[in-house]
Amino acid sequence: MLKDSAIMAVLPAKDINRAKEFYRDKLGLESSEAMEEYSLLYRCGNGTSFLIYQTDNAGTAKNTQMGWESDNIERDMEELRSRGVVFEDYDQPGLKTENGLVTDDWGKSAWFLDSEGNILNITQRT
Repeated sequence: MLKDSAIMAVLPAKDINRAKEFYRDKLGLESSEAMEEYSLLYRCGNGTSFLIYQTDNAGTAKNTQMGWESDNIERDMEELRSRGVVFEDYDQPGLKTENGLVTDDWGKSAWFLDSEGNILNITQRT
């Protein structure tokens, strides 16, 4: 049943207006519609979407919460950096970034935080 259903990521935001500004100004995304007073819906490629809703629980997850696939991650990182996005650097077992980027057999990935402390990433598969 679920394997044929569309999927939508859901992210928390302590301040929905601050999140809206981040996604617009830093990532170049505009909300396609408001689902409720304190939520925003964004549509991305291939019919995918994500919802941001206001809650005090934002920024508490310590894992990647959502990611985008890229066909040229270095270009996309450069563009995001020009808009003020700061990429995370990690040095832990199994994950070491250089200038915000990790390269492995499966491809390349980079992580950054949104305005609400959510961990997001972009990935380019090999």
